[in-house]
Amino acid sequence: MSTATAGKVHPAPRPMSKEERKVIFASSLGTVFEWYDFYLYGSLAAIIASHFFSAVNPTAAFIFALMAFAAGFAVRPFGALVFGRLGDLVGRKYTFLITILLMGASTFLVGILPSYDSIGITAPIILIVLRLAQGLALGGEYGGAATYVAEHAPHGKRGAYTSWIQTTATLGLFLSLLVILGVRTAVGEDAFKAWGWRIPFLVSVVLLGVSVWIRLQLNESPAFKRMKEEGKSSKAPIKESFGQWSNLKIVLLALFGLTAGQAVVWYTGQFYALFFLTQTLKVDNNLANILIAVSLLIGTPFFVIFGTLSDKIGRKTIIMGGCLIAALTYFPVFKAITHYANPALEKAQASAPVTVIADPAKCSFQFNPVGTSAFTSSCDIVKSFMARNAVNYKNEAAPAGSIAKVKIGDKEFTSFEGAGLSAADFKAKSDAIGKEMTAAIRAAGYPASADSTKINKPMVVALLTFLVILVCMVYGPIAAMLVELFPTKIRYTSMSLPYHIGNGWFGGFLPTVSFAIVAATGNIYDGLWYPIIIAVMTLVIGTLFIKDTRHVDIHD
Repeated sequence: MSTATAGKVHPAPRPMSKEERKVIFASSLGTVFEWYDFYLYGSLAAIIASHFFSAVNPTAAFIFALMAFAAGFAVRPFGALVFGRLGDLVGRKYTFLITILLMGASTFLVGILPSYDSIGITAPIILIVLRLAQGLALGGEYGGAATYVAEHAPHGKRGAYTSWIQTTATLGLFLSLLVILGVRTAVGEDAFKAWGWRIPFLVSVVLLGVSVWIRLQLNESPAFKRMKEEGKSSKAPIKESFGQWSNLKIVLLALFGLTAGQAVVWYTGQFYALFFLTQTLKVDNNLANILIAVSLLIGTPFFVIFGTLSDKIGRKTIIMGGCLIAALTYFPVFKAITHYANPALEKAQASAPVTVIADPAKCSFQFNPVGTSAFTSSCDIVKSFMARNAVNYKNEAAPAGSIAKVKIGDKEFTSFEGAGLSAADFKAKSDAIGKEMTAAIRAAGYPASADSTKINKPMVVALLTFLVILVCMVYGPIAAMLVELFPTKIRYTSMSLPYHIGNGWFGGFLPTVSFAIVAATGNIYDGLWYPIIIAVMTLVIGTLFIKDTRHVDIHD
């Protein structure tokens, strides 16, 4: 860890200079565009599946599309290693110029890539390659932008300056939702599904041009220039970062005591909240996007508020406080969202008990982030149906080897074993029992979708904004803290890896893990145990083993 500034006098914080404003603006704007590019794919996964994986059935096509989405998360740590090393060897400025060019080019090419119907299997192969390139680029971008801004910031204002970088992921998500909604409205749903979905990807070339032009005007980080002039740069930043226990220990503490908890709070407050609204509560997609967008608009200034506050009271206090509040409030907040967004579902869950009776040995934990597993047992079939339809149920053990059954009110349904069946037979049986169970849950009061006239929109927005504010607490100060944990010569490499493992893996797979927990337990809220457990882990490790860093001299 960098040397603390005890006994060292620093000048009083001064107003932000014109050059510093340009540094923050250029770094943040480029990073917003990178996040915009990255999130477009996730928002349009279902439509992309129909164009690039049309050789298989729609369900398999969507799974393959999600595999490509997951690939972008999975390779982010490798991008951190590749571009982190380059940033510590060559410089911050030129490295994140490369990352934005790679991201922008990959996104634009998705927009002009011919579909499966035009070029066959080549189309999905190229799509996955482009998605991997996006993940690699994002793995290098964040560390570069955060390091670059922090190394320009005066002592006592690093939290305030780097907090602008922290707004970029949220603003990128907001921008992607806004552009998709605008294009969808302008061209109509049919045209959007046919060709209009390409427009948001093509627009990225304009954003790329603007951000590259601005970044070309910047100078190299003063800390990096000084280090190079003094001949103190690292010749092997990866080896020094992860091959020496003194640094590796800090990397591990940064991962488990900071970024893992920050990641799950971030993804719960933004991605999982949207997933919960649309997939669990069956709120209309466009309305859910608008509700999320409004909450993001209200909550985003708190990134800067908490980043600035961290310069005064410490980074650690705010980050740990965010993890603690999240762990204590997630269950009541998500139950309140159900109450205000879909009261009919809340009523059905309370008044219409459902029981799944199955051999526990035949019930899988349905965690499938890359779409390679098939859950075809009689238990898995009915549990996945219940989870998809937001039906709470009790689990009851059945004799070994028996076929799973479901009790809905006074009606009982027998599932089937799907292993060994042809795809056509499996689909026919699934459709048949699904139709019967759907009729039963509708009769029991479970709605097919949320009634938009009964949604208390101001209360839903207020609850979503609360979740965004928790995101701001854990995320606003973390860039400054990660920068301050490591010495200049290996800073880019060392901080990037724990950040992208935390956010790419712990955070990126949160919806998949949470769905698997819900399917296993039979309670739509039990998926929240995953972010709560990770947040508590970070709270304990961070509180016990990590010191606050706001007084660290990053130029020492």
